Amino acid sequence: MKLFSHYLKDRRLFIVIYTFSLFTCYVVFKLYNLELEAFTYAFMILCVLLVVCFFWDYYKYYKKHQTLVTLQSNSNVSLSCDLQDFSLMGEDYHKILVAMKDNHDEYVISSENKMHDLEDYFTMWVHQAKLPIAAMKLLLEDEELSRSEIKLQLLRMDQYTDMVLAYLRLHSTHTDFLFKELELDDLIRQSIRRFSTEFIRKHIQLSFKETGDVILSDEKWLVFVLEQILSNSLKYTNENGLISIYMKSKHVLVIEDTGIGISASDLSRVFEKGYTGMNGRSDKTASGLGLYLCKNILDMLNHKITIESNVGKGTRVILDLTHFEGRIE
Repeated sequence: MKLFSHYLKDRRLFIVIYTFSLFTCYVVFKLYNLELEAFTYAFMILCVLLVVCFFWDYYKYYKKHQTLVTLQSNSNVSLSCDLQDFSLMGEDYHKILVAMKDNHDEYVISSENKMHDLEDYFTMWVHQAKLPIAAMKLLLEDEELSRSEIKLQLLRMDQYTDMVLAYLRLHSTHTDFLFKELELDDLIRQSIRRFSTEFIRKHIQLSFKETGDVILSDEKWLVFVLEQILSNSLKYTNENGLISIYMKSKHVLVIEDTGIGISASDLSRVFEKGYTGMNGRSDKTASGLGLYLCKNILDMLNHKITIESNVGKGTRVILDLTHFEGRIE
């Protein structure tokens, strides 16, 4: 009954016009003293047609209402239908609904893929985090407690935490980039200090030539990139090796090591998400996300990264830190 009252309300203009038309015809017949029998006959025919059209129109109104009610309760309802039953405005609304449903479906699929990626990453992250935790438990049980080893495991946990935060922030809808002029040497020293214990533990030499360069970038994100690259160099460089940091040209920084290198088949894929290559397969702690995050962060900072490497000779990471054309804070 409520639906019927809404229908009458929606059609009230047509009902008023129809009633007014009949009343006008009746008045004209009376004014000209015409036989009302003809008017009555025409009136009855029009009433029959009106009732038929009325019920047919109400049926279509009811079906459309049911479709919309179903759509409200079930977002997976099919919107495929015969557009011949629609008015021009109805077709327009139908197209809008179809477009909205397509966008909704795309959003759901995208959200499910992101959630699946997060689940995969956190599953892998938990396995990574368990290794330094297990190592620290064993160290704590040892009577001759090694402070340097404890520091190393804490550093790894700290790195894993930074990486997961970077992963989450990088895939969020908002970024916290703050571009300003930075002394590149300060950022490099900040990154080196974090791994000073690892340099000493593995007896790896460091050759750092001050750059004297000033760049326009984001300090927090660029330091994260430098630390990831240094971490990889330390991880894959054997004891008594050498890591060199120097400028190739203006705003172009090179971080070079004498490590085990990267095979030619792996070199083209090192920036792919989750790809670890031959080195990663030998190192069970490798996640294949470090360089992936570096590449994405540098793209967002409008910097560039390239890698050159030879197996058994070492790896050279080249960072093009050309100034970002933006506002200076």
